[in-house]
Amino acid sequence: MNELLARVLAAHGGLDRWNSFQELTATIVTGGALWAMKGLAQDPNPRQMKVMLHDEWASVMPFGEPNWRTSFAPRRIAIETTEGVVVRERAMPRDSFAGHSMNTPWDPLHRAYFNGYALWTYLTTPFLMAMPGFEVSEIEPWQEGSESWRGLRARFPDAIISHSKEQDFYFGSDFLLRRHDYHVDVAGGFPAAQYVYDIKEFGGLSFPTKRLAYVRGEKLKALRERVMVSIDLSNIRCT
Repeated sequence: MNELLARVLAAHGGLDRWNSFQELTATIVTGGALWAMKGLAQDPNPRQMKVMLHDEWASVMPFGEPNWRTSFAPRRIAIETTEGVVVRERAMPRDSFAGHSMNTPWDPLHRAYFNGYALWTYLTTPFLMAMPGFEVSEIEPWQEGSESWRGLRARFPDAIISHSKEQDFYFGSDFLLRRHDYHVDVAGGFPAAQYVYDIKEFGGLSFPTKRLAYVRGEKLKALRERVMVSIDLSNIRCT
């Protein structure tokens, strides 16, 4: 295993502890400018997010109606009732983003798909990089003020759906996550830089509890004038 990745995994609680759990639940509150750009309303109400840790699956509830939830998998997105009755579904949902730009409106299934893969990625970082098929290498560090953050570039396997095929992760001197860079392929491929804050321990594993994503400009600098997506996380529990 890559030397930096081994240190990162240990700092976040260790791979053995991670592998002892199967799923994660968390309370999320989301905001940011992206939703209005996509023609979607966004409220500040808390929702429950659930992800599987070793298979790519996610669900958020409520979604649209009090008794509706999503069911995300790489090749299918669905909105269903809490009793499991399908309200709407779409097979091969990635294809529905063809030709989209940053301002192309989304329907509820577009949003459900984006939420599913994005939150699964965030809530399994950095341990997803130890999954089969990931190619991980160290890249040039990022200088953030007086700090130098070491970086890892992960190339995702075809079986895992995420923002983009290659993504960069930067870690502080304590080997905890500080920043996550990627391209949002489902929204015209715009480059993003996501900063994470307020890392806390839940069940012996360390997770950021606040995430702020910005458009990434020249020389990899985040354009901080506008927050594209904000995510606040609490009540994280692994079982």
